[in-house]
Amino acid sequence: MAFLFRWLMRAFLALAVLALAAVALAYYLAQQSLPDYGRSYVVEGPRAEIEILRDSHAVPHILATEDSDAFFGLGFAHAQDRLWQMTLLRRTAQGQLSELFGPETVPVDELMRALDIYGLSRRAARSQDAATTAAMEAYCAGVNAWLRVVQDEALGRGAPEFFLFNPRIAPWTPADSIAILKLMALQLTDKAERETLRAALSLRLPPERLRDILPESPNAPVMGLPDYSELFPGAPGGPIRTARVAFDPTPAVGLGGASNAFAAMGKRTAGGAPLLATDPHLALSAPSIWMLARMDLAEGPVMGATIPGVPAVLIGRNADLGWGLTSSYLDDQDIYIERLNPADPNEYLTPTGYARFENRGAAIKVKGGPDVTLDLRWSRHGPVIPGDWFGAAAVTPPGDVASLAWTALTEDDRSIGAAIGLMRARSIREARVAAANFVAPSLNLTLADHESVALQMIGRAPIRQAGHTSQGRVPAPGWLAVNDWQGTRPFDENPWVEDPASGIVVNTNNRITDARFPDHLSFDWGDDHRILRASKLLNDRQYHSLDSFIEIQTDTVSEAARVLLPLIARDLWYSGEPVAEDTAARQRQLALERLANWNGAMSEHDPEPLIWAAWARALQRRLTVDELGALSVSVQRPDPVFIERVYRNVDGAGVWCDVARSTVVETCVEMARRALDDALLELSEAYGPRLESWRWGDAHQAVHRHQTLGDIPVLGQLVNITQSTAGGDDTLMRGQTPASGPEPYRNTHAAGFRAVYDFSDPDSSVFVIATGQSGHPMSRYYDDQSVLWRRGEYIPMSLDASLARAGSIGSTRLTPKAP
Repeated sequence: MAFLFRWLMRAFLALAVLALAAVALAYYLAQQSLPDYGRSYVVEGPRAEIEILRDSHAVPHILATEDSDAFFGLGFAHAQDRLWQMTLLRRTAQGQLSELFGPETVPVDELMRALDIYGLSRRAARSQDAATTAAMEAYCAGVNAWLRVVQDEALGRGAPEFFLFNPRIAPWTPADSIAILKLMALQLTDKAERETLRAALSLRLPPERLRDILPESPNAPVMGLPDYSELFPGAPGGPIRTARVAFDPTPAVGLGGASNAFAAMGKRTAGGAPLLATDPHLALSAPSIWMLARMDLAEGPVMGATIPGVPAVLIGRNADLGWGLTSSYLDDQDIYIERLNPADPNEYLTPTGYARFENRGAAIKVKGGPDVTLDLRWSRHGPVIPGDWFGAAAVTPPGDVASLAWTALTEDDRSIGAAIGLMRARSIREARVAAANFVAPSLNLTLADHESVALQMIGRAPIRQAGHTSQGRVPAPGWLAVNDWQGTRPFDENPWVEDPASGIVVNTNNRITDARFPDHLSFDWGDDHRILRASKLLNDRQYHSLDSFIEIQTDTVSEAARVLLPLIARDLWYSGEPVAEDTAARQRQLALERLANWNGAMSEHDPEPLIWAAWARALQRRLTVDELGALSVSVQRPDPVFIERVYRNVDGAGVWCDVARSTVVETCVEMARRALDDALLELSEAYGPRLESWRWGDAHQAVHRHQTLGDIPVLGQLVNITQSTAGGDDTLMRGQTPASGPEPYRNTHAAGFRAVYDFSDPDSSVFVIATGQSGHPMSRYYDDQSVLWRRGEYIPMSLDASLARAGSIGSTRLTPKAP
């Protein structure tokens, strides 16, 4: 026995030594790819020496004497810090994820090949003006210079992830940058999936109830639309897809981008010069999609937020102009039902008879499996949608296919040139000229210069005909000419305002036009309550300062809760007989007492926000599951407008409270009480029975997940960034929740970047991103800004390079290689 024990101990020790050696080797290899910010390099491409100065948060300040060298330096810095992220973005746009990840990502690759985003980007690269082409080529040269350094000096393959996946990296090209912008456009619109959701709901609900669950703002109810079931007999009408796949580039309904931006003229500021605040909202990830940078241009330095892979400061300021971005919620997509020729499935019906699809073949290489061969088709409207993307399969009749029209599906796309031109603009007038070339995504551009403020919608808006049979709200018959787009609107027709009488411009994805169809821009907007809170806070002061703008940007009060609580709890406050402790009824009374004294602040430290969020979620579920059945999962996110319509009984919406399948008539008060009991039971099981010990922050954890390694046990703990956060679905400091799954209150969609510019004291302008500058999990700059972001704090950035030099952590000099 002793002999056996000794050998078992030896084996155990040997295995332990081998494990430690493996960990040490992995650590050593991963460390090799950490960039040294103090090293200098001799590289091919630049015309003169470039200095990349890293400030105390590793933000690159690119000091160059020529524009081409500034873009070269930006490409070099992006590749140094975010090479793996850039590779994933490019592979997603190309439809080549499955080469790395296997069968799991084949559906994403199939969609991207069908949309032909990369093919369109290659053709678009050939149509840019000379200045844009020069900037993109210089940027690509900078990226590729770093790739050569990694290869020549064996710097850990450029990123630790490349040790786990195919390390081959193709040279960066201008098409890659254009494709990433188009990919962002896809991630910022949910209009196609909204159409299929509306169609599926219309097959279950009468028109007046459909207006409750999907309000038709801003137009009055339209009675002349055809019934979808009459339009397309045989449409399945089942639940639309709700499960998201790995690297899914399409947002769920309601998550098509969100943002806040506001600006005040000098007459409304304490410093006498304009202020501007901006915070775009996207899905959280580690690293953040945003990376801060400052670079020199001939017109002067510019700084702000960039996306690795794109040669532009997309949101930022120079010495004379500041700009912010919000999603415009333009309806830029339409789904068409194409009727196939029963005698030849390669033909589809058009207004003039049957026509042949444009066919393309493609092959997807799949790691660990056979290649997947695709036969891709385009109609005159756009690509045929593969699989169940956008929920199209649920509303497409047998024998038909669905195609997608989308403004971004064009090779005539000079959006990247518009972004570069915006950096060079020195006034609002010049900014508008540059922005006129923007195609997609459609955005609201908030502007401030030394004198004025403005708000301008940018991006191409489709022209729909007045007789359009579905008005773009549900999929339309593709064979009717009246449904065809008539091009896009001139830029000058996009909504625009400068120096309003109030002295303030603001957008929170709210409605920006009162025009009716077909000039309406959209039936669905991204906000109804944040704009109320922003307007109140902006109007509460006659004069604003940098601090007051920060206070507004990080405000956590839910106007939706303040509107809805008095409605749904008005007959429950302080009502009922005395009840014993430790009973459900007593817990309900305690919860109601707390909510009665709550001001709507979604503080991470309090139980009230958690009780409210769970109650609203349970109420949404109870109100919809009876009428919609399995389709209710598609509308499970609490919708304050819907709930308010029900509890105000707008146009008879109170009928949602009655359970049609029961013999009694339930009231809205009963439904509210039952939903509250549901919520308290759920929370007691998850967080214990003591209501006063619950914390919103425990449930509302912001998880910045590493897209590749985040789900791997143990490793995920090292690469994911998890934080307790305040805010909620409808607060200015937004932290949107999935409202489903095992963690329904998790913060998944928030402001990955925040900035406030003060033109009375430009060097006091502040910025922050949600994670850190580095994409390397072993870097101290991988998550150093995340703590500041969580607390609503910022870092300073200045156009004055000497200030960055004072606290610099390193300087990289790029010297041109001798010919």
